[in-house]
Amino acid sequence: MSRAIFRSTTVVGSMTFLSRITGLVRDQAFAQAFGAGLVMDAFLVAYKIPNFLRRLFAEGAFSQAFVPVISEYRVQRPASEVRELVSGVSGTLGALLFLVTLAGVLGAPLVILLFAPGFTDEPDKYRLAVEMLRWTFPYIAFISLTALFSGVLNSYGRFGVPAFTQVVGNLVLIFFAVVVAAHSARPGVMLAIGVTVSGLLQLAYQLPAVARLGLLSWPRWRPALEGVRRIGRLMLPGILGSSMAQVSLLLDVLIASFLMSGSISWLYFADRLMEFPLGVFSIALATVILPGLSAQHAERSTARFSATLDWALRLVVLLATPAAVALLVLAGPLTATIFGYGAFDGRDVRMATYGLMAYSWGLLGFSFVKVLAPGFFARQDTRTPVRVGLIALGVNMGLNVGVVLPAHMLGFPLPYLLLATSTCVSGAVNALLLWRGLRRSGVYVPGAGWRALLVRVLTGNLVMAVVLWLLAGGLDGWLGVPAWKKAARLALCVAGGATAYFATMFAAGLRYRHLRA
Repeated sequence: MSRAIFRSTTVVGSMTFLSRITGLVRDQAFAQAFGAGLVMDAFLVAYKIPNFLRRLFAEGAFSQAFVPVISEYRVQRPASEVRELVSGVSGTLGALLFLVTLAGVLGAPLVILLFAPGFTDEPDKYRLAVEMLRWTFPYIAFISLTALFSGVLNSYGRFGVPAFTQVVGNLVLIFFAVVVAAHSARPGVMLAIGVTVSGLLQLAYQLPAVARLGLLSWPRWRPALEGVRRIGRLMLPGILGSSMAQVSLLLDVLIASFLMSGSISWLYFADRLMEFPLGVFSIALATVILPGLSAQHAERSTARFSATLDWALRLVVLLATPAAVALLVLAGPLTATIFGYGAFDGRDVRMATYGLMAYSWGLLGFSFVKVLAPGFFARQDTRTPVRVGLIALGVNMGLNVGVVLPAHMLGFPLPYLLLATSTCVSGAVNALLLWRGLRRSGVYVPGAGWRALLVRVLTGNLVMAVVLWLLAGGLDGWLGVPAWKKAARLALCVAGGATAYFATMFAAGLRYRHLRA
């Protein structure tokens, strides 16, 4: 099983890596065209709201509910019933999404008032955000249906097409940012239109692959269908439980709307760099293990279920930990090399660098959550992640209201850094409680060799951090430097740090057999 999962994770990770690369190019286009000012802040709010709903409904609660059910159908029922389930879910979900989209477009002024109340102090920013949101909101309908068909393909082991789908969306947004918006009198609105176009094209890209499986049929309104009802029951509590990190990030936007102009943009670009390794590895690994865990639960193979989780957690420790350390030490070089051009000036680079340093350690918590949550969802247990997620959300809200806002009112110079820190704390709480729940229930039993692995990882990270610090130098040496020189120097830093880390791990005795499930 470990080798099959490793191969699938490699496929998804490779495609997701390409997606993240094009995503960084997309964000580079955003930064160079708009910098970190009024237009970018307004666009990011209009962009984040449908993306929040996407991760809440599509990548979060819906996917976690849909994949176990369709995996069970695939194992235990004929293809005709699987096709009927896909038809019923797509028709029912599509109808509900149409109503949500209509409500969002008509109620855009209230939605902006709810999620970015600080914009009311700047009428131009508020009006622009409302207009942009009306163009971006239909994206949630297209991208949620895309997630539905991604779940179908993943359940049948077709991981490549869903993973590459995001590349299609990124390329569309790059085109709109560089070509369409750059030659428009209203570039921000054109970019918002591009968001919805990207969602439509991502959906269209997946349909042929679903058709080849023989599962594509006309959507039908079937809320009473047994499989649809089961997905609904699993999904409703999971709406809160599966996407607490996204709720936390949206709360950051709400608080940041009261802060100095540019705070939303600095946090966004810092978050994008933090999410790069999260998406390349952790989300890819979670995507791959969920169908396997669901099948193992359906087959009542408890030992393999625990072994799969243990294997995934070891990989997170092995790879996410050095990624977090590298984000901390290389925060300035990364930000300057990727975003420090055009309208994104030296001040923006420095402010986003501080944000990335604050976010860096949160990568570990978010990565563990991505891998631990499938341990509950595969067993069709959405109630426990709900309780855990609410606790983590409460921690985040408490820190935002009790620490961040008072610090802002008392004149703390960079209050947006406290927003990033509170989000990371809530992610760590979420991960710890999920891990404890799996251990107490006996679903997960750690295998042998954890202590040795942790000692090796700690040693490797210490050596790597020293090497990166010596190679990177101060941030001033990265500002005002030609792009190719920054890219070459950053590549040297990454290569040197990776070599130091893995050489240390090998010297400490780590071998492939230590990572077998």
